[in-house]
Amino acid sequence: MNTPDYKALIDAETWAYIARLDASYPPDAVEMSIADQRAAYDTMCKVFHQPRPDGVTAVDLAFGGVPCRHYTCGSSDVTVVYYHGGGFVVGGLESHDDICAEICDRSGFDVISVDYALAPEAVFPQCFNDAWAAFEAISQAYKGDIVLCGDSAGGNLAAAVAHYARGRVDGRIVGQVLIYPGLGGDQTKGSYVTHANAPQLTMADLEFYKTIRSGGQTPPKNDPRYSPLSDTDFTGLPPTVLVTAQCDPLASDGESYRDALVAAGGRAVWFDVEGMVHACLRARNMSTRAAAFFDLVVDGVAALGQGKWPYKT
Repeated sequence: MNTPDYKALIDAETWAYIARLDASYPPDAVEMSIADQRAAYDTMCKVFHQPRPDGVTAVDLAFGGVPCRHYTCGSSDVTVVYYHGGGFVVGGLESHDDICAEICDRSGFDVISVDYALAPEAVFPQCFNDAWAAFEAISQAYKGDIVLCGDSAGGNLAAAVAHYARGRVDGRIVGQVLIYPGLGGDQTKGSYVTHANAPQLTMADLEFYKTIRSGGQTPPKNDPRYSPLSDTDFTGLPPTVLVTAQCDPLASDGESYRDALVAAGGRAVWFDVEGMVHACLRARNMSTRAAAFFDLVVDGVAALGQGKWPYKT
């Protein structure tokens, strides 16, 4: 298959963002040592970091033994549990601090960011175990509704928690917003093929992250804690908003997951945003399209937390 014309698909604002990102976190970052990858990623995050909105406060504390950061901007009966991206290898509380603070500010909900352990120090299922331990403790500490949210690897964890929560904390999760998530879709078709060499994330990158996440072992099959799309039962899952980037090998996972939930009688909507690339949340202050992308995320969180479904599906 021919490589898409990214010069035409991606607009000038987004190319400017890509150039700025690549200057600190290069496209070949996966070839660096883990320590160097993390250092470069942290540097890149600082380049794009925005101050917390006025009125948003945050405190670091642990839930279920997992370090977390709790954002609040007033009284809220809704808690958003956020899992950050980074291929299960990089990222943490600082990397997504401004994103979580803005979600808190714009939705009015509390947001708790989960600093799950990273590979290779912690291989699967440790990342999921941390995600679940934090979620379970949060659900015990706060009795209101919960919205799960996450980007990339964090989107995987959010969905995995939603699947695992059935029969354990039924009724507590009122929705999930998954941002360009990796859910374990069929890599022989769709965006995995069309956008195998997209800017910001390639199939080679995904293979690296898979190897690190699984400790070099064969990844588990038919385990929704690892690949939510491998589940055989999609009933009883919360209303779901999926927001993906067109120029991203993971985009088709949004479509596949939406179709699986709808086929099982659930509510799900998928937005595949034209001209966007993986990790475009950081471009929201540089790109009109990325700002609209972030609007879809925030609007999804707000609607689900309010018990609304404003989507035509």
